[in-house]
Amino acid sequence: MNGWLILDKPLGLGSTQAVSAVKRALRAGGYGKTKVGHGGTLDPLASGVLPIALGEATKLAGRMLDSDKRYDFTIRFGEETDTLDSEGPVIATSAVRPARAAVEAALARFTGPIVQVPPAYSALKVDGRRAYDLARAGEEVTLKSRDVTIHSLTPHPAADGALEEITLTAHVSKGTYIRSLARDIARALGTLGHVTYLRRTKAGPFGLSHAISLDKLTELGNGRALEHSLLPLRAALDDIPALSLSPDQAGALRQGRVLAGIAADDGLCLALLADVPVALVDVADREVRVVRGFNL
Repeated sequence: MNGWLILDKPLGLGSTQAVSAVKRALRAGGYGKTKVGHGGTLDPLASGVLPIALGEATKLAGRMLDSDKRYDFTIRFGEETDTLDSEGPVIATSAVRPARAAVEAALARFTGPIVQVPPAYSALKVDGRRAYDLARAGEEVTLKSRDVTIHSLTPHPAADGALEEITLTAHVSKGTYIRSLARDIARALGTLGHVTYLRRTKAGPFGLSHAISLDKLTELGNGRALEHSLLPLRAALDDIPALSLSPDQAGALRQGRVLAGIAADDGLCLALLADVPVALVDVADREVRVVRGFNL
């Protein structure tokens, strides 16, 4: 089992719990021991696309973490919580409710490269400890700001007049915290806000059309049919060119050797022997070096 299972993660389930659910389904189907990992944390209060890597695909999980994401999310105006979502208690309120036109005007300020401060309730580490553990213990958490890119922010239809909430679609770079984005948009509008709905609709090349529910995962595991929903390892690499190899070249790369005199454009490529992935490679000055080798 080498490839990707894309889960439509339900509310209330953490990413680690989702990995455990896949392991249970593999055991139920008698698939044998398989390495399993996820390609990007999704909060328990968020739903949507969670790529689960199996076998050799786990070597690409880091690349999936670096990919762009798309989210639908709702900001409720007038209240800010300590977690910046509906899980935490309200810590500040505002009577200001923005108009739709004001929201649309503000979104331009949050499109493109921006700087944001991650939420105190996040998995980032401070002096070796998770920020959310420190925050829950009542300790003051100070996180460094980070540079992220918001490729687009699109508002969903909303009524005229003062808004209690608004739903947006965001296409963002790696490292973007939607809860921080919602906080900062509300503050820019002269009010406060927090996220009440968060759904990831795309992670890298994987969208909701690829995703299966937790119930479907269990059904496929019990029926020994997980391979019917398994996407190939190379599905995560559709955005990079393929490099065809001869058997001798494939053997050399599998031994970690450098190929010289290869006519290919510089950059990352997926090296293939026929249709079998051999390695993720870097091409520079007609030389090919292995970045990640695959045992397939």
